[in-house]
Amino acid sequence: MTVDRTVAFQRASRTLMASVVPTSAAMASGFAAAAVLAKEITDSETLAALAAAMMQVGSVVTTVPLARRMARLGRRRGMVAGWSIGTVGATLAFLAAVADFYPLLVVGIIGIGAGNATNLAARFACADLAPDDRRARAIGMLVWATTFGAALGPTIALGPAAAVARFLGLPELSGPYLLSTILFIIGLTTTHVWLRPDPLEVLGTVGKAAARPASLRVVGSRIATVPAARLAVIAMLMGQAVMVGVMTMTPLHMDNGDHQLRVIGWVISVHVIGMFAFSPIVGWLVDRIGPYLMVGLGGVILCIGAETAAHNSAEDSAGMFAGLLLVGLGWSFGLIAGSALLIGAFPVDQRVEVQGGADLLMTGGGAIAGLSSGVVMERFGFHSLSHWAGLSALVLVVAAAAAWYNARLRQTEPVSYRGAG
Repeated sequence: MTVDRTVAFQRASRTLMASVVPTSAAMASGFAAAAVLAKEITDSETLAALAAAMMQVGSVVTTVPLARRMARLGRRRGMVAGWSIGTVGATLAFLAAVADFYPLLVVGIIGIGAGNATNLAARFACADLAPDDRRARAIGMLVWATTFGAALGPTIALGPAAAVARFLGLPELSGPYLLSTILFIIGLTTTHVWLRPDPLEVLGTVGKAAARPASLRVVGSRIATVPAARLAVIAMLMGQAVMVGVMTMTPLHMDNGDHQLRVIGWVISVHVIGMFAFSPIVGWLVDRIGPYLMVGLGGVILCIGAETAAHNSAEDSAGMFAGLLLVGLGWSFGLIAGSALLIGAFPVDQRVEVQGGADLLMTGGGAIAGLSSGVVMERFGFHSLSHWAGLSALVLVVAAAAAWYNARLRQTEPVSYRGAG
């Protein structure tokens, strides 16, 4: 049966956008409560940061297996599997909140991290069938759809969902995880029913990686030898590390300033708006002016945002709203520009596994940042944590400038990612 690629692209885009709304809300709900719940159970900021960072760990350990499953069986079956693991994780976290049992919470957050890895893979799935000159915009629209769930998730989780849990006689921080469980189920059901035809089936790549999937060493070598792919990974990795490092400790910083849970939820929601709401514009700019400039601008915005948060006392909130909004926006620049670069750097039959490898590096950087953020904050304070995170974001400015200059030396077109490498 012949499939019209344009029609298949439009159907896949609509389905994926509908799926990531509930699943992004599920992920954000789980993350927003993780550090506060863990501190409530253990009375330790370090263990609280460890629990929150487990979401990144969950993403790290599931990214490559999910990519290989997608390469072998298609996007639909891979994404349903990832969000199913997220459902189990949210359920375990709910039970941990009810039982006041920290180890179960850690396992549950790892499971939710698998759902987060699936959300990240959705941006590539949305761009699978996109025209070459609209890849970044396709990614941007998918990321934009995430806004509705991810921005509302923390506010609903730490507000109405917590209130419902209290009404039912349950711990209030069990509410976010009950909500997360329900939302993951809605998202995976949507994808299972309507993501047909599968984008990779239309491209004719399903099953080609079954006999001999590329090893991590081979995938890493492919990324390292292609200049566009190297910049793409740097952009995504540094953006993720700065964003996670600052965001993970923001709830605890504000909790130390005696802010109410709903105010903390609002700050995280504003941060998520920065991450996702402007992504269609970011994608359009990447397609129009090229990814190099956008990666550099992302580094500048990340730095300004982290410094703004760093100079905000725990008792105040205005600086946190502004700083976290900018950190989210800078992350969006790096993610969309880097993703577009990566897609254009490899032939179709290599893309899925390379995308998995790149996301492994990105989420690995986020996991390291999340795991170390609690230690840094407990020893040096939130100011130092956010300050040094902001300065490290300037690496993106240097990397983008160097890549642009090297492209000029090779007499290539620096603003185009199509056909890079």
